[in-house]
Amino acid sequence: MGHWWYRNIIEPGKLPMLLALLSFVTSFLVTRVITRMIRAGRGPFKNVTPGGIHVHHVVPGVILVIIGGFGAVGSARHGFGAGLSAVIFGLGAGLVLDEFALILHLDDVYWSEEGRKSVEVVVLTAALVALVLGGFVPFGVNDLTAEERQSRGLVAMNTATNFFLALIALWKGKARTAVFGVVIPFVALIGAVRLARPGSPYAKKFYANRPRARAKAGLRAFHHDRRWSGPRRRFENFIGGTPDPERPAVSLKKPPGH
Repeated sequence: MGHWWYRNIIEPGKLPMLLALLSFVTSFLVTRVITRMIRAGRGPFKNVTPGGIHVHHVVPGVILVIIGGFGAVGSARHGFGAGLSAVIFGLGAGLVLDEFALILHLDDVYWSEEGRKSVEVVVLTAALVALVLGGFVPFGVNDLTAEERQSRGLVAMNTATNFFLALIALWKGKARTAVFGVVIPFVALIGAVRLARPGSPYAKKFYANRPRARAKAGLRAFHHDRRWSGPRRRFENFIGGTPDPERPAVSLKKPPGH
C-alpha cells in the first residue's frame, strides 16, 4: 500500500488533488447541513444579510477559488504551499458548485426543482475527480520498469479512446455517460453505440428521416427516465434536501433598462 501511495499519489504530484477533493466534499456537506438548519429554523446559523442584501455563499466561494487557484499556479506540485492552495481551492469550489443552479439561472432557485442541478453537478464532479485520483497516472512517474511503461502506455491510449467515445456519447445527448466514460472503460462505448436521446444533436441530424429509429429512441428514453428518475430524486433529496416547489424564485436579473 505504501509503495502504491508513493508511486501513484506522491510522485506524480496528486496529493494536492486528494486534498482538494476532500476539502471540496467537506465544504459541500457542511454547507448543506448549515443551509438545511437555517431553512428549518434550527441552530445558531442565519443568512448573511448586511444592509438587507442576502450574500450567497457563492460569493466567498469565488474568492476562495481565486486565492487557491492563483496559489496553486504559483506553487509546485509538492510542498506545503501546493497543499494549502489545494485545500483553499476545494473549499471555494464546494461553495460555488453548491449554488451552481443559482449561477445558471440567475435566480435564487436553491430550494426549487431547478436547484437539483447543483447537487447533480457536485456529485458528478466529486465522482470524476475520485475516479481520476484512484487510477494511476501514465505520466510524471520516474524509473518505470518495462512492464510498467507498457501498462501506463496502454492506459494513455485507452484514455484517449475513451475520450473520443465520450464525445460521441455527448453528441448523442448522454452527458452523464460521457463524463464517466472518460475515465471508466466501456462506459463511453456503451453510450456511443446505443441510440441517441431525442432532441440531441445526433438525433436531429440522423433521425430526421428515420421515424422508426426516432420512435425507438423516444420509447427507450421514456423507460430509462421512468426507471431512474425516482431513485435519483431520492438520492438528491437525501444529500441536498427536498425542494420546495411552491417557493417563488427571487430573480437576480436586472430589469430592462438597467
